[in-house]
Amino acid sequence: MVNYLLKKSYQLKDLKEIEFNDLWGDHGVFTTMWLFDKPSKILFFKEHINNLIISAKAYSVFKKSLKTDILNILKENLNSKIKYNHLLRIALNKKTLSISLRKRIKPNLNFDLRLVNLKRLKPEFKNLKYKEILKYLSKLDNSKADIGLCTNNKIFETGTSNLLFIKNNKVYSPINKFYKGITYKFFRSKIKKIIKKDILINSLKEFDEIILIGSGKGVASVKTINQIKWKRKNLKFYNILSRHYKSAISNCKRFS
Repeated sequence: MVNYLLKKSYQLKDLKEIEFNDLWGDHGVFTTMWLFDKPSKILFFKEHINNLIISAKAYSVFKKSLKTDILNILKENLNSKIKYNHLLRIALNKKTLSISLRKRIKPNLNFDLRLVNLKRLKPEFKNLKYKEILKYLSKLDNSKADIGLCTNNKIFETGTSNLLFIKNNKVYSPINKFYKGITYKFFRSKIKKIIKKDILINSLKEFDEIILIGSGKGVASVKTINQIKWKRKNLKFYNILSRHYKSAISNCKRFS
């Protein structure tokens, strides 16, 4: 069970507080951001909110004051006396806007990826149709494992993150049918070339590294995929990406 530091819901039309609803399974969208430090900072905040607005318009749950409403709610609820290391989730459907805070768990280097035959509905958007994925994730230790979403012998993303695959000093990513997260877009601007390619399950043994990137995990290196007896060969690109990520953290401005 998730332990929340904060969980609140508001009527979207007038921001009147109502009973909390996480909105999972509804027709709507969400974003998850890393809230950290004291005074508080939110990594890639502007990019997350802009992306949320794009998705909200696509799902017809957008209102003109959405960005201002979110800012006001966060200013009302974030505590200047707390040193945060939490994941901030903002979700909305046509009637409700919900926010929640849960502790961010750092993945360790003994990290296992577990392949499951599952795909997200309309994966190009961060929509709320996540209940099947959450069933799998609820059974895992978030610091030690994640699920790899696979369809038709191809792997696309994990239950929480994007994936990068490294072979012979080249970086690969699935072609499409996955959500391109804000952290993925950040690294796309830092890596000289990401080769788009269908990543077949039976080709995974060819790769030297498999790396998760996302707001929840940050940068995480997969050590094993026990189902296919894959093992990490080195940490070269994990270390490179980690340096870029740490630089972004250092340059992150205070939330206000």
